[in-house]
Amino acid sequence: MGVRGIGSSLEEAFEEAAIALTAVITDPGSVDAGEMVEVECEAPDEEILLAEWLNALIYEMATRGMLWGRFEVKVEGLKLHGRAWGEKVDIEKHQPAVEVKGATYTQLRVKKEDGHWIAQCVVDV
Repeated sequence: MGVRGIGSSLEEAFEEAAIALTAVITDPGSVDAGEMVEVECEAPDEEILLAEWLNALIYEMATRGMLWGRFEVKVEGLKLHGRAWGEKVDIEKHQPAVEVKGATYTQLRVKKEDGHWIAQCVVDV
């Protein structure tokens, strides 16, 4: 399953990719942004940084039993500081379609095109 974020900045594209990640599982609009978690990661390039960001979110989902509905990303160089807001999974409310296991390097791409940033990859479900 592919996820893609498009934004006017690198940070916005990463935030949108995270929303796309949630959309693989459930409707992001159904997730209340009640609890916040902070995520930090670093990578040798922007593409791997995207995979690290998404994998950090997947890890937090799995270990906390949560879904995320809102994101904030700040990138300085090749270091990312992110925040995710969400709530505990409620099977009846969220009706999760699949469990995402991880972000892969398949079709991994982070690039500025025509004034917009695109951040994309395939996730294993």
